Amino acid sequence: MTPDPSRAPGIGGPIDPGALRADCARCAGLCCVVPAFSRSSDFAIDKPAGRPCPNLQRDCRCGIHSELEERGFHGCTVFDCLGAGQKIVQTVFAGRDWHDDPDAAAQMFAVFPVMRRLHELLWHVAEALALDLPTALRADLDLAATRIDALTRQTPEAIADVRPDDEFQAVNPLLQRASEHARSGARGADRRGAQLMGARLRGADLRGSSLRGARLVGADLRGADLRLADLTGADLRGADLRGADLSTALFLCQSQLDAARGDTSTHIPAGRVPPARWTRPAVAVRVDPPRRRRR
Repeated sequence: MTPDPSRAPGIGGPIDPGALRADCARCAGLCCVVPAFSRSSDFAIDKPAGRPCPNLQRDCRCGIHSELEERGFHGCTVFDCLGAGQKIVQTVFAGRDWHDDPDAAAQMFAVFPVMRRLHELLWHVAEALALDLPTALRADLDLAATRIDALTRQTPEAIADVRPDDEFQAVNPLLQRASEHARSGARGADRRGAQLMGARLRGADLRGSSLRGARLVGADLRGADLRLADLTGADLRGADLRGADLSTALFLCQSQLDAARGDTSTHIPAGRVPPARWTRPAVAVRVDPPRRRRR
């Protein structure tokens, strides 16, 4: 079943889906300050952790947002805080800005990576809750969602002490059960953690397959059938998804699509947005015919 983007976890049931969607206007540019990055194909410069990116303006907006790809900041285009940024600024710190509050800055920076991971977990639970699941499993997921959401609403000190990996380990069995139930009618191959970098999978029938944590960097998935495939944590950087059917793929997040290649023929789940570069006209590539050998 296709996940319903209108559902999200929360006490008593669904909450505003915007809670798990980045709202940069309500944040304070935390993703442009907290992480460190190194000069590479993803980033044009080196930046240590805790230092504002030189492209971050005083109003907490990116000065080159419309030119990130062209300026060598592809890594920024695929990052998604899943609403963690605005939760920290608006809820945990009641609207305070690290620019004007040095005492809050260090706490904000410590909380951000923890909150980001907790929101990632909440997103996965929300995706599971949008599926047609047995009552008992849904109840367990609701309880998990309520508990994790409560962790995100503690004091900054308490949030910083949370161990997100432990939370993932506790909830992962529920997510696996949800995946298995959703794929029960079309169970495919088990390729969890498979090393498929650059694999030739054009037109492959991957319906109902488990690709949890699979490395599909640069894989050729053109025209592949990935309906009901579990893509939890799959690395799709540079994977070619042109013509692929991911319309009912499970646990496929926006950042995975943003990191992949695709076009208007790629079928994606409801609630996802095709990256802007997917809709740009293809650039014609000249292919010269092979030369005849002289005898």
